[in-house]
Amino acid sequence: MTDYFVSDLHIDASQPGIARQFIEFLAGEARGAGALYVLGDLFEVWLGDDDSAPDKQAVIAALRRLTDSGTRCFVMHGNRDFLIGARFCAEAGCTLLADGSVAEVHRRRVLLMHGDSLCTDDLSYQRLRRTLRNPLMLAVLPRLPLATRQRLAARLRAGSREHTGSTAPEIMDVNQDAVLAAFAAFGVDTLIHGHTHRPAVHRLALPSGPARRIVLGDWYTQGSVLVANDGEFELRALPR
Repeated sequence: MTDYFVSDLHIDASQPGIARQFIEFLAGEARGAGALYVLGDLFEVWLGDDDSAPDKQAVIAALRRLTDSGTRCFVMHGNRDFLIGARFCAEAGCTLLADGSVAEVHRRRVLLMHGDSLCTDDLSYQRLRRTLRNPLMLAVLPRLPLATRQRLAARLRAGSREHTGSTAPEIMDVNQDAVLAAFAAFGVDTLIHGHTHRPAVHRLALPSGPARRIVLGDWYTQGSVLVANDGEFELRALPR
């Protein structure tokens, strides 16, 4: 049975075409699949499970229709939606995966990550990531008034745009040593991640044998999906 992997949809009211395409994908090609894995940044920003924005609720309802049809759905935190919690998962019928989870995909052990933790050369981003993922911060943020979280998110997004515009692309890409360390730590030969928006299949030679790192694409101008079928993986672009 076919499995699908996506990431970095960055669904937001300012770009309704992304949500429409994803909802169509859920009702069409993904329906009847064995599993759908969303490896982070499903939303441009997720301020907490009490966020009732209509565009987000439409996606939750579409995910629920998919999971009610029998397709399993797994969701992973990204750097934009790390406040996704139990209520979201219950409403969408999804299971939350830890960043850095090993899944058995067609009899193969595959490491699944969002990918931002591999970008270790981007020191300022990693400092911010550690701050936002601190357990105390994760406990406090959802308890702030929604309006306060919205203002904080707007400042973080502005800072992210400034950082992206002033930082060399290679600094924001994955660090090869971090990639090799992940392969070694989990004992796998296949790693699937997103975050960098650079869809590709990278071949590696590990001491244990050949390996591959599959990078998922974003959905800004078209859909991007990795299809797993009979042990084979195919990166596919979905025209909008």
